[in-house]
Amino acid sequence: MDKVISVSLGEIALKGLNRGYFEGKLVRQIKNVTRDLGVPKIYKSQGKIYIKAEEIYFEQIINRLKKIFGIVYISPCIRIEKDIKNIEQGAINAFKEILEKKDIKTFKVITKRVDKEYPIKSPDVSRRIGSTILDNFPNVKVDVHNPEVCLYIDIKDSCYIYTERIKAYGGLPIGTNGEGLLLLSGGIDSPVAGFMMAKRGVKLNALHFHSYPFTSERAEEKVKNLASIMARYCGNIPFYSINILNIQKEINKKCPEDEMTIISRRFMMRIAEKIAKDKSINALITGENLGQVASQTIQGIEVINSSVEMPILRPLIGFDKVQIIDISKKIETYETSILPYEDCCTVFLPKHPVTKPKLENIEKSEKNLDVDYLVDKAMQSMKYSIIKAK
Repeated sequence: MDKVISVSLGEIALKGLNRGYFEGKLVRQIKNVTRDLGVPKIYKSQGKIYIKAEEIYFEQIINRLKKIFGIVYISPCIRIEKDIKNIEQGAINAFKEILEKKDIKTFKVITKRVDKEYPIKSPDVSRRIGSTILDNFPNVKVDVHNPEVCLYIDIKDSCYIYTERIKAYGGLPIGTNGEGLLLLSGGIDSPVAGFMMAKRGVKLNALHFHSYPFTSERAEEKVKNLASIMARYCGNIPFYSINILNIQKEINKKCPEDEMTIISRRFMMRIAEKIAKDKSINALITGENLGQVASQTIQGIEVINSSVEMPILRPLIGFDKVQIIDISKKIETYETSILPYEDCCTVFLPKHPVTKPKLENIEKSEKNLDVDYLVDKAMQSMKYSIIKAK
């Protein structure tokens, strides 16, 4: 009898012949985040991944696993030989442990017999173990409909017994769905957008635009802090920073005031696409959601899209602000996002921005600008770093 941690995989199990690829990515990520915790041993067994480590590290390992996309449940288990007497003793030990943590009055036994050659069928195992628990713990009773705790028994090459199913985020392992370049501002939305795409298996890179000295160095540091929080879930994030103040000044001088926001966004997309193509990144990612601000109308999004050829992913497009804030609090970016530092979008902000821009009007205004020169000049200000998790 020993202790292990089981990892349940969710939608990875539906990947058919490609499942091994997704599992391989997930195993490597588990190894990366746990290698400093007693060098745990990781192995796969009939649909789950198991981690054998010293029990003193279990809490740390579980906290790190909860942030790995592709995992839906995590369970500390007793692993035991699958003789029924051993299973009975393992169930008693597991129940003792849960009773030490909380007062339990009702329970249910759920058996999954993955090893179909095991001579006792699942319902019979559940009944026998249920009787064992009742005999050894007279203050509890069975409730099959609404139990306070479930005692899980997985019969495989060995038997795994557990009472906890700690919920993780699910999704797909990072890097299984290509790479994206996230336009990361200092606001609430863009970190959530990055989180949502990383959950779908996209490896994140981040691009931040600033208008120094009109925006402060502390404002950029805030964005890097946001990236370091995101890195807990997304892994190390390549971080690009570009000054677009000269572009904004030119737009302000030579274009209609109400088009300032839309034309600035088109320049950001052109610069982002240039970086993405150079770094073999597959798509751009923004935190836009429909109708939130003046530029985020269907007409505005259409005009912004037309500035680039690369797909622009907007995972928050149908979210309202309350939903976005709820996620930002859950992933712990909210408190940093609301720190009162300015971002480049507030520079030369028009009083009455155009809400239904027409592409022909925007393109006409852009003829007053040397677009290629301004993009290339801004690219010369680019700084690069790797943001790691705090």
